[in-house]
Amino acid sequence: MYVSLGSDVSVLKTDIIGVFDIEKTSVVKSVNDFLGYCQRNNKIYYVSLEMPKSFVVCSELVYITNISADTIRKRFL
Repeated sequence: MYVSLGSDVSVLKTDIIGVFDIEKTSVVKSVNDFLGYCQRNNKIYYVSLEMPKSFVVCSELVYITNISADTIRKRFL
């Protein structure tokens, strides 16, 4: 089953490791270090150019999306 992340981007449900709210988690140093590492290694994909609300960690990439983490979680059901 696929989960839509917006802007015609979908990922396999089994590839998703975690879904995180950017506003709540970006204040944590380890999260910023992880996202910085991903950015430097071209492992981030921006789903939309709009204000990001969440990021989805998958087995190969981290997706930054303007869809809320709660909405993405609901799409799992």
